[in-house]
Amino acid sequence: MHIQKWIGAILLICVYQSSYAEGAIFCLAKNIYFESRDQPWIGQIAVAQVTLNRVKDRSFPNTICRVVKQRKNKTCQFSWYCDGLSDTPKDKKRYEEALRTAMYAYRGELPDITEGALWYHALTVKPWWAKSYKRTININDHIFYTRP
Repeated sequence: MHIQKWIGAILLICVYQSSYAEGAIFCLAKNIYFESRDQPWIGQIAVAQVTLNRVKDRSFPNTICRVVKQRKNKTCQFSWYCDGLSDTPKDKKRYEEALRTAMYAYRGELPDITEGALWYHALTVKPWWAKSYKRTININDHIFYTRP
């Protein structure tokens, strides 16, 4: 147990070495946490990859935090950001997992399992925009899309 705490502390010290990386990783971790904390690790990786794919795409903002906080037509791209609820993670264990996933993804240590996806949605909804894009992969109860 003590080793895990030390590893976590060392990782956080490494993150603090760069203020941009610090902010980017924490924005990415919150997005992973609020969008996919109830998903297995592969689902969390997929959310991280969509966020990073958007940063690389000219149609979206060019930083992780701007992608996460992006509003378009008075709606947030990621619903948790403007749902009116607290943006402070409550489940420490799940947030630490999201933070680790964010660090791996940010450093490019995880493959893009979404095949370049820029959008996703849960199976429980049928968004109007889904027919306009190419489906890349289903992961648990989410469908991922890219441009045709």
